[in-house]
Amino acid sequence: MHVSFTRFIKQSPHWALALIAILLVSFYWFVWAEERYVSRATVVLESPQVATPEFSLSSLMGGGSGNTADLLLLREHLLSVDMLRLLDEQLGIRQHYSEHGDFFAKLRDPNVPIEDLHDYYLRRVEVELDEYAGVLNIRVQGYTPEFAHSMASLLLEAGENHMNEMGHRLADEQVVFLERQMIRLEERFEETRAQLLAFQNEYGLVSPTATVESINQVVATLEGDLARLQAQRNALASFQSSQSAELRQVERSIAALRDQITEQRDRLAQATGNSLNRVSAEYETLELQAQFAQETYSSALAALENTRLEAARQLKQVSVLQSPLMPEYPTEPNRLYNSSVFAIITIFLAFILSMLIMIVKDHRD
Repeated sequence: MHVSFTRFIKQSPHWALALIAILLVSFYWFVWAEERYVSRATVVLESPQVATPEFSLSSLMGGGSGNTADLLLLREHLLSVDMLRLLDEQLGIRQHYSEHGDFFAKLRDPNVPIEDLHDYYLRRVEVELDEYAGVLNIRVQGYTPEFAHSMASLLLEAGENHMNEMGHRLADEQVVFLERQMIRLEERFEETRAQLLAFQNEYGLVSPTATVESINQVVATLEGDLARLQAQRNALASFQSSQSAELRQVERSIAALRDQITEQRDRLAQATGNSLNRVSAEYETLELQAQFAQETYSSALAALENTRLEAARQLKQVSVLQSPLMPEYPTEPNRLYNSSVFAIITIFLAFILSMLIMIVKDHRD
């Protein structure tokens, strides 16, 4: 038996090495490797159903991409160094993983740099995104069921707080900015309104534009009367003397109408003085400024309300589909699977090496 085994080693050292490696690895997985408990949780992010005042095509085209993006952000945070620091501070990760586990699986030095600790952390915590279902699957490995459960629960709590803080930070900054703009726009609106009222009080006119239109109507009426009297005068002049009382009365009426028309036209437009056309132009400018300030102020109010609604929609709630499991028996490591995979790979490599050796021998012969 011993002679046959020695001959086997001499003839096929690579197969002997492969067999020894399989036996050693199998011994490690089935005998030496310490058991680990796994706490699982499945979560989804939800936002409050706050009705938005606007409905656009972009909201339809966006679909559910926003929720997937939020889940990816949550996943990255759960696997981040910041989360690792929080877990170490509250649960003592360094102590737990250094005091438990076998030589190959434990954290050998509890004082390792944060980079090395993070690499170890990524081997014990898995966060996978199920894009089809839109959920996150979390798996936490610990050497005690209580530690694995506590770690998974803290991951969910800290993740929800982080998503809320991140969502509100931008919305709060937008609200503060709009509130500052609101103060400026309100002051501008009050200023333009005061200027408009002061202008109306100065000239004693509520609406110079309406006054101009009224005077234009008066002038048009007077010109109509003037044309009628001129026609009457021409008719009287055809059969009466220019000194007749009736004709002279018509002439006086015509002169009075012309003076009245000239006076009204001077009110509307003149080279110097406060003519109504200039007053009306200034009034229209002030009125446009007041209307623009009012519309801007109204738009800012609507934008502020929309931003506040958006801030409410940014609140992310981590809804737990499966609460962190309190494991009752260890499920890691998967001893049979790990041993089988290693054995298959080792045999495959040994077979390749055997083929290479046979090829070399054939070429030598």
